[in-house]
Amino acid sequence: MQEASRTWRAAGKRIGLVPTMGSLHEGHLSLMRIAREQADVRVVSHFVNPTQFGPDEDFDRYPRNFDRDRDLCREESVDVIFYPSREEMYPEGHSVYVADDRLSAVLEGVHRPGHFRGVLTVVAKLFHAVLPDFAVFGRKDAQQLLLIRRMVRDLNFPVEIVSGPTVREPDGLALSSRNAYLTPRERLEALSLSRALREAKRMYDEGERDANLLRAVLRENLSRAEGARTEYAEIVEVDTLTPPDRLQRPALAVLAVHIGNTRLIDNMVLAEGDFEL
Repeated sequence: MQEASRTWRAAGKRIGLVPTMGSLHEGHLSLMRIAREQADVRVVSHFVNPTQFGPDEDFDRYPRNFDRDRDLCREESVDVIFYPSREEMYPEGHSVYVADDRLSAVLEGVHRPGHFRGVLTVVAKLFHAVLPDFAVFGRKDAQQLLLIRRMVRDLNFPVEIVSGPTVREPDGLALSSRNAYLTPRERLEALSLSRALREAKRMYDEGERDANLLRAVLRENLSRAEGARTEYAEIVEVDTLTPPDRLQRPALAVLAVHIGNTRLIDNMVLAEGDFEL
């Protein structure tokens, strides 16, 4: 992979990377289209990263279908799929990781200890393997996106981070590979996430700036869904992920909810500003 990238770079070609764990859906494809617009060579990485899964999480049952994913990549004019083995990415005796001390200490980091250490480590390794000029990530994983931007800044990676919007089903459900776990009944209950976010956004747009009230609205909406168990429903400032009492800066509404045995996350920007998500 590195040799191919060096050859492309020597020829003056711009390389774009879309990192994925496979089980591709329209959200991934939308990121590939962004890469296609900006790159001469489009690379999709396909690797289910074991280090970002906790001991009781779904690594073993995470959906995998490489043949289907390869066909989708071909349809989107992807040039290369980087499909490493676990042994290539984490050789025997692997002991060096990338960790964050601030943005990973809240939200997902609280409920999934070690998750972001795994994410940052594998993304750093993918950057070194593919040597891209830019990489495209989705905004649905907002905390992950912010952490990757911070890693690139703090560790001086020569990689531009480009973000793509959350892609939703017509009824509002954010696309996720884990949606495949939902039963038909759970699929309906999962709509509570986007409903809660839309209600908070509506209130914000109508002038509400009390963050505590907006948090209560999120939680009240989620509580109406039978079988839903909320891990967190927060209003945070975008750049620090801290929960203010009153909104005066760019802010996000963020959720993590269990629907049956499936854990889903979602978010919505309430207030935009000069900070890029």
